[in-house]
This record gives sequence, C-alpha cells and structure tokens, in this order.
Amino acid sequence: MTTTASDLQVSHDGNLRLHEEAAQYTPGGLHTAIRIIDPPLCIRRARGAYMWDEDDKRYIDYHAAFAPIILGHCHEAVVDRVIDAIRDTDLYGISTTRMELDFSRKIVDHVPSVEQVLVCCTGSEATFHAVRLARAVTERRKIIKFQGCYHGWHDYVLRNVISELQMVNKWDPGSAGMLHEAVENTLVCRFNNLDDVEEAVKGNPDQIAGVILEPIPHNVGCILPKQEFLEGLRKICDREGIVLIFDEVITGFRHAIGGYQSICGVTPEITTMGKAIANGFPIAAIGGKRELMQRFNTRVGGDVFFSGTFNGHASCLAAALATVEILESEPVHEHIFRLGQRMRDGLGEIVERLGYPCTVAGFGSVYTMYFMEERPIENFDDLLANDGALYIRYRQELMKRGVFEIPMNLKRNHLSYSHTDADVDFSLEAAEEALNATFNARAAGEI
Repeated sequence: MTTTASDLQVSHDGNLRLHEEAAQYTPGGLHTAIRIIDPPLCIRRARGAYMWDEDDKRYIDYHAAFAPIILGHCHEAVVDRVIDAIRDTDLYGISTTRMELDFSRKIVDHVPSVEQVLVCCTGSEATFHAVRLARAVTERRKIIKFQGCYHGWHDYVLRNVISELQMVNKWDPGSAGMLHEAVENTLVCRFNNLDDVEEAVKGNPDQIAGVILEPIPHNVGCILPKQEFLEGLRKICDREGIVLIFDEVITGFRHAIGGYQSICGVTPEITTMGKAIANGFPIAAIGGKRELMQRFNTRVGGDVFFSGTFNGHASCLAAALATVEILESEPVHEHIFRLGQRMRDGLGEIVERLGYPCTVAGFGSVYTMYFMEERPIENFDDLLANDGALYIRYRQELMKRGVFEIPMNLKRNHLSYSHTDADVDFSLEAAEEALNATFNARAAGEI
C-alpha cells in the first residue's frame, strides 16, 4: 500500500490519531454531537486558562466547555473540596444529605425566583422538568420558545435552534425520531418581538402552558434582550395564566450569582440552572415558586414525577458549593466582566482599524465576533447575514496560533477567573493575524 502525505500527517498528529481510533468504538469518535470540529482537537490536560492537546500544544481556552468553566480548569479549591468529599461520601440513593441541604439553601438565598429547588445532572433534564411542570399546573399542552434558543435534547424543545435559512421560523425539528405531536405543541416566535408572542397567544387561546427562553440567547452567540421585551413577556404571562420559564443554564452564575433575572429585575415562575454552577462538574437545577415546586412527587402527595439516581451526587455538590462560595467571597464577576469588556473593545478596535465587515457582541464575560457589517442584533433573523464560512475559518486560524474558540458557527466565547490581561493581549494579537489570514484566504478564493 502506498503511503500518502496525508497518511504521514495523520500518523504524526496525535489529535487525529486518537480521534480515528475512537471512531472504531464510538459513532464518529465523539460522545456528543456538539464536539464535531475541524480539525479535531483532543485535550490531554488543562489548568486554569490553558489546555494542552495530544501533541502537547498549549491553547488559551475561551471555549470553556460551552460555558461551565467560570473559575478556570481544575481549579484547586474546587478539586480539593471534591477530593475531600468523596473520601467520605459518594451516593446512597436514600433520603437526603447535609450537602444537598446546604446547596439548596444557597440557590434559594441567591436566585430571586427560587423558593424551592431540585437538583439533577444536566440542563436538558432541568428544562424537561420545567416544561412538564408548567403543563401540569396549567393543564395546557403548548409552549412557546424562540428561534435560535437551545433548551436541550428532548422533543419538547428541540426545534428551530440554529435553523438553515429556508427553515427559520418554520417547521424545523432538530432530530429524526421526534414525535410530531411534541413538535407541533411547541410554538416558535422571534426573540425581542412581543407582537409575535401576542399573535401566538391569540391564535392558541387558553392552550399555552409556558414560555421558555434564554434571557440572553447565548446559543447563537449573544443577542441582548430589550428590557421592554422581558417585561412584556412577564405581563403577557400574568394576563394569560402562562408560566414564565427562564432557562439560565448559561446566564445563571456566569453573569451574576442571582442569574440574569437579578440584573434585569424580571422574575419568572421557574428557573433552570447549570454549567457555571459547579465549574464543570455535571450538576443542574430547577427552582421556582414554592406552590409550583410542591407539585413534584419528591414530596409525598406530589403528582409531577421527578427522579434520577445520580441527582445530588457528592462530587457534584461539593464542586457546586466550592464554586458558589468563591463567587460569594471573591471578585470573580468583576474580573471576568472587566476582561470581557477589554476583549470586546480590543476586537472592535481591530476590525474598525482594518476595515473588516465584522460585528463584535457580548455581555459580561461572554463575547463573539460575527462576520457581517455592524448592525443591531435583535433576533436570529439578524444573524442570517453572518458569513458562517468566515466565522469558522477565523477560529481555525486562531487555533493555529494557540487560541481556542470552538470553530463552529455562531458559538460564543467565555472569560474565566483564571484568564489574565496578558492572555487577552496575546489573544488580540492572534486575532489580528487570524483576521488577516481569513480575509486573505477569501480574497484568494480558498473560502
């Protein structure tokens, strides 16, 4: 058999080699679809703001595993708390533990909408239970979500996420095998558009159980909400007896220890939380008004099923308690907000100076750069002008320079407590080089 140049490249690239071997045992070599990137990157170790791949190349990480790494990878205080906990306790499957109580008290103390809380393992589980609870308390079937927002993998909400142009605001289920009845009972509206919501409500009188939204749609980068939109949703839900659900799996804890609701002053009935709650350990939560939460059958007499063998695992609770205590006692949000603004300002200066058609967006520790002329971004429709090919190529160019922003269209980036001003300075220099390389490639017809 003849050995080609590409064969030699693969044999000497530890990332490709590991990925190809994994594909023999796992479909595609990956355990979640949102890890498909080109080129593949397989991480061997990480610490603070940095991670090293199979070839021991270092990257400054702004991906943060899609947002949970708020303190930094393998943060010592979190890891030590987990180690201490699992020496004495793990999982029992009966009654409750002191750590479960301590964690629940923290959430109730900090998040305005939460009077009682339940823990689970993933954000998808939390939103699943939130939708089920809304249907139970209203005895209605339909829910409203917004084009571009992601709320998990279940049939209730997996539609009209990052839709292709021809499918935006139309019938766009996210998977084969989804029940038609589930898809048709989920109505899709445009974010920041109260007229859309009013029309959906008017067209489905007394049928809508809940409205679920990311208060800042970070699934597609960063679309800032209009204050009057959030307040208008609250008024519509109050008027129509609809349950308002804030999916704060991303915004909660990363933007404020009380979630974005503590910033905007709009309080939902139900809140889902996860990601930055435990600096990367798999824990999520659903919380809300006491009279709603009392419907769950974790209380004798409750009629809304809630269960999960791994709910409240000691390792995750220890990580969550350590993380929340650091957020309470140290200037985490001050630091990451400052660096986030510095990154956005720096990127804005670069594209303005070089004259590239780019729009920098973000909030707090979150940032992204869309490849389209600067414009107001109010909903997913406005992002249809983004050049996805340039968006991905730019991030591939950053990877070559040791800066990791996942090379996937419309995805956000995150600063952590471990990032420094020097990291931002290095990354901005790399960004200028990557932008030049990207637009040179477009001019040469390579993209």
